[in-house]
Amino acid sequence: MLVPTPLGNLADMTTRAIATLRAADLALCEDSRVTARLFAAYGIATRLLPLHEHNEDDRIPGVLDLLRQGRRVALVSDAGTPLVSDPGYRLVRAAIAAGLPVSALPGANAAVLALVLSGLPPQPFLFLGFPPPRTAARRAAFATLRAAERAGLAATLIWYEAPHRLADTLADLAAMFGDRPAAVARELTKRFEELRRAGLADLAAHYAHHPARGEVTLVVGPPGAEAAAETDLDVHLRAALAAHSLKQAVAHVTAATGLPRKQVYARALALQDEA
Repeated sequence: MLVPTPLGNLADMTTRAIATLRAADLALCEDSRVTARLFAAYGIATRLLPLHEHNEDDRIPGVLDLLRQGRRVALVSDAGTPLVSDPGYRLVRAAIAAGLPVSALPGANAAVLALVLSGLPPQPFLFLGFPPPRTAARRAAFATLRAAERAGLAATLIWYEAPHRLADTLADLAAMFGDRPAAVARELTKRFEELRRAGLADLAAHYAHHPARGEVTLVVGPPGAEAAAETDLDVHLRAALAAHSLKQAVAHVTAATGLPRKQVYARALALQDEA
């Protein structure tokens, strides 16, 4: 049984989730220290066993044996719904392949909560997990998305991001997508919850001077009525030149627009001269 847990506010735990965890023979958890605090708050005495990125493959055979014996096994992550940017996918796939029953409870999810609070179109949306941590790989991933948008993709985009990378990620998004409407949701359901809605460039500038802390979800609006402006070469180049060298800006904008590099380079030089 996949059991969602609160994002931060323990009062968000559901009655059914509490009953399910109390009735389980074993609870697999991402970090036993985190889950132990939740269990203590609700008087749950079920045995905990860590299951995370580094030991999931080793845990699978033993868990499948327990399921074959008719034992009740619950899976939780530190916060939110299991498997969504959290461990458990390989275990679930193995259980399905073995013909064993897998079920889940509805519950908290930071991506969906950030989406409905963002003020951006709620559907369709595309959840992309965490962006690549390294700059070159991150920009390449964003360039692939822009290519998909040029081919017809029109969806609100959602990422989780580490707070220490937020400003750089926002700057890369602004360079690649233009100053598209976006929202940063931080510490959702917690004491210092923050929802900041603005264009990507403004958000990048804000978090460059006010480093974020805590859990962060990033929501970026789809290409829409503003698409003509976003695809304008000058818009792309001005945003890219504000954050990068001429060479880097030309590379980003060439990838984002699909225009010939010579054309992009010539226009970039002209904009620099105007500035």
